[in-house]
Amino acid sequence: MKRREFIALIGLSAAWPAAVLAQQRPTLGLLSSGEMAEWAIKPFRAGLEENGYVEGRNLTVIYRSAENQFDRLPALAAELVKSQVSVIFATGSPVPARSAKAATPTIPIVFAYGGDPVSDGLVASFNRPGGNVTGATFIGTALTAKRMELLRDILPGVSNIALLVNPKGTLAEGQIGEAKAAAQALGLALHIINASSESEFDEAFATMSRLKVGAFFPSTDPLFGLNGRGLHITMAYRYGIPAICNGRVDAVAGGLVSYGPDLADTWRQAGVYVGRILKGEKPSELPVVQPTKFDLVINLKTAKLLGIDIPPTILTRADEVIE
Repeated sequence: MKRREFIALIGLSAAWPAAVLAQQRPTLGLLSSGEMAEWAIKPFRAGLEENGYVEGRNLTVIYRSAENQFDRLPALAAELVKSQVSVIFATGSPVPARSAKAATPTIPIVFAYGGDPVSDGLVASFNRPGGNVTGATFIGTALTAKRMELLRDILPGVSNIALLVNPKGTLAEGQIGEAKAAAQALGLALHIINASSESEFDEAFATMSRLKVGAFFPSTDPLFGLNGRGLHITMAYRYGIPAICNGRVDAVAGGLVSYGPDLADTWRQAGVYVGRILKGEKPSELPVVQPTKFDLVINLKTAKLLGIDIPPTILTRADEVIE
């Protein structure tokens, strides 16, 4: 046997166990509407690790992102099904999970987003999902009224407000209806401001400025937070418009205040469910995870820069104050 052939044979035999091991690894298909931020990826991986799964060690992960082009999701979901993944993790909005559900009735699907999976047609009920879909939600669309009440307590002189929505997203219609009802109940004038991409943010905030908006609320669309860039918060600061936000990540980025669940824990819980399903549990028997604790975060740095005095009663209620 020639030396070159011998070395090649040794290399092949050494690689063979690793190749076999790779074939035995379960494969997770990750389907997202946009780029997942590190603050979401990190807890998701932590949830997987709670069940002993680590990417590259005993788990293969195939990533597919629509890059905020929702019409690409059905084809991307079909790719994951064709790859025969063990589980699909769908995140960013209900659309990735819907696309995955339409693509396969058998491969388990776990979602993580901020809406109502029952009304979005993903599960039969929270306690008994049925079918092949379950997951975790931070029910962000149900907290607009509470955030408006918080605004009234912090800025009682503000009566002109705005809701920033992505008209091309799937969450806009429901959140607009909820915001209009809450604003009417509180005697607030509400403006609906549209932005379907980051390139439209500047014009959106220029419009708010022209309308003399005293504060704004970003919707829970992935464009306004889940990508982790926080550009809408940067724009709000530039125009001097206080932001009443959905989660801590935006308050840290410079939003005046946030009220909502621990968003990172939603993704951790989703990771836990993926791990449990990989171990043999059925999604139909795993109730949809909902948040049980809601945190109030106040950014005093932003308040001082905007010349806003936070009432002491609100400060004492805060779970976290950023100074």
